[in-house]
Amino acid sequence: MTDLAPLTRALLSVSDKTGLVELARALAARGVALLSTGGTARTLRQAGLDVTDVSEVTQFPEMMDGRVKTLHPKVHGGLLALRDDAAHRAAMEEHGIGPIDLLVVNLYPFESAVAGGADYDTAIENIDIGGPAMIRAAAKNHRFVSVVTDVEDYDALLAELDANDGQTSHAFRQRLALTAYARTGAYDAAVSSWMAGALGEAAPRRRVFAGTLAQTLRYGENPHQSAAFYVDGTARPGIAAATQLQGKELSYNNINDTDAAFELVSEFAPDTAACAIIKHANPCGVATGPSLAEAYARAFDCDRTSAFGGIVALNRPLDADTARAITEIFTEVVIAPGADEAAREIFAAKKNLRLLLTAGLADPRTAALAVRQVAGGFLVQDRDTGVPSELRVVTKRAPSEREMADLRMAWTVAKHVKSNAIVYVRDGATVGVGAGQMSRVDSTRIAARKSEDMAEALHLPGPLTKGSVVASDAFFPFPDGLLAAAEAGATAVIQPGGAMRDAEVIAAADEAGLAMVFTGMRHFRH
Repeated sequence: MTDLAPLTRALLSVSDKTGLVELARALAARGVALLSTGGTARTLRQAGLDVTDVSEVTQFPEMMDGRVKTLHPKVHGGLLALRDDAAHRAAMEEHGIGPIDLLVVNLYPFESAVAGGADYDTAIENIDIGGPAMIRAAAKNHRFVSVVTDVEDYDALLAELDANDGQTSHAFRQRLALTAYARTGAYDAAVSSWMAGALGEAAPRRRVFAGTLAQTLRYGENPHQSAAFYVDGTARPGIAAATQLQGKELSYNNINDTDAAFELVSEFAPDTAACAIIKHANPCGVATGPSLAEAYARAFDCDRTSAFGGIVALNRPLDADTARAITEIFTEVVIAPGADEAAREIFAAKKNLRLLLTAGLADPRTAALAVRQVAGGFLVQDRDTGVPSELRVVTKRAPSEREMADLRMAWTVAKHVKSNAIVYVRDGATVGVGAGQMSRVDSTRIAARKSEDMAEALHLPGPLTKGSVVASDAFFPFPDGLLAAAEAGATAVIQPGGAMRDAEVIAAADEAGLAMVFTGMRHFRH
């Protein structure tokens, strides 16, 4: 028995009219009878195509503002009937049900309505009912029926018909059914996620996430791992919405690191130039400055060794001076809100350097969910958008104005460093970063040692941390970490506080002449 299924009758009902007329004309030219509904039927008639309204087939008018039009046995029977089952064929004959061999449906634009700020009632009206019901019916019966839910599959459908003399193969229909069920699953996920938010349900009983394939990747974190990149359709500026102007295809690690870099640099408003250099998802240099070129140079000087092969994120459009500086060493990716022509020309000489441009900066205060898979499930939490309501001075000496500005910056950067995190900042630039250690003292010492190495490389008389401030993402449980920072030359400290030995830590800070503030908030990042 052949696996080819003929295509004689199609039902088209779409919200997105892109490519609709061209598809319908191609089907009509192959002798396919066209059924349609509402606005889709009007569009086809205006294009001069012969189309039958579904209401003529069902002998039942569209009603309730279009809510009821395709929910009828003459539609669903035509989609679900098994063509090789005698009882099904007899039921079709008895009830006047004609077969529907192709369903072309894309759903009410619920996701875009919500993204555009639709109110509750408008969002509800954008929930499609008939469309998902038909899609699921056609997909279930893919042994006989083709179902197309994505505009990008129109050309593939026509190519399939050309290759098979107006018929579709079973393998092709299976792939269409897979896409169709993924689409209805993603649609329901979008509705349920929106409704959980609308009702204030922080932990609904069932939680579903969905995405659309943006890119298959050569491999994952390592060459033996397969990988792909999916986007969730949110409008947040960043890696998912960025335009790649040049360079090799992004890898799994590139995407992960570039996202980390851009989220960090987006913490800095563009009224002051800022640069973040990321390596393995951790910042190895972050700085502000009067120009992008100076911000980049200062970030680079925090840890030049780690910056090699890193990711550079900027909070302003890339200019020629900054582009020249970046191209002096090997850099994997540069991401920025824009780039002028001179900068693009400079980068063009570096064919493998990836340049990504975004529609703006990401808002660090925008609420969103962060998801992480674990064996047998996944963890869901709010994105870390926390900002301390106040900085409480707990030492005898209060920070100077300069120290306070650096403390705020160090605290901002620490939020983006893997725990245990220690960040030294001096004059608006990181001068030492300790990340991902099991001991906070080790993070403190590693960051200080890196600053000593850079001071030696730059031929400076002392470590970069001399005269700096230091941030700790969580409290110092003992004075040892704080004293190690003081030995490195730090003069002020910012930390959450809340340890059992806070009094000892404060006393140690006072004895060392340090200023210290408590945030009352920690920034673990695992």
